[in-house]
Amino acid sequence: MPFERRIAVTVNGVRHERSVEPRLLLSDFLRQMLNLTGTHVGCEQGICGACTVLIDGDSVRSCLTLAVQADNAELRTVEGHGQAQSLSALQRTFKQCHALQCGFCTPGFLATIEDMLNKYPLENENRIRELLSGNLCRCTGYQNIVDAVIAARDDLAQSEAANQQTQQE
Repeated sequence: MPFERRIAVTVNGVRHERSVEPRLLLSDFLRQMLNLTGTHVGCEQGICGACTVLIDGDSVRSCLTLAVQADNAELRTVEGHGQAQSLSALQRTFKQCHALQCGFCTPGFLATIEDMLNKYPLENENRIRELLSGNLCRCTGYQNIVDAVIAARDDLAQSEAANQQTQQE
């Protein structure tokens, strides 16, 4: 039996402990050991972005990350965003802006965009396109995805303004 290492991760708010081979990829851990198949594997070289997930709030390529590197971390996959009957705000903007077609790239885009919204000023369409450049889509032509990011950015700004207004009252 190969050497295994015990890891503990919290994925979408649920703690998991497993023994894994040190060379096991995070994408394989999520898909095969936790049955979270929403994380898609495309190129397996970190180029397409389909496998992007959040680790402690940072977007990472799960096909280039070893499961042992996520030990004691908080992970968020597409399954942590929402369900068909209760979509997250970001999923709703994707739906409203028709920002998906086949959906294969969508989980990676959602993780990337969540990271972008939390970290970067998205002052214009060029900046948004630059930050999205690590995620590939073969169906949409990107404009609707950019529109969804703008809508999500504006919704977030509106929510933050409303929260500040409420706190001042």
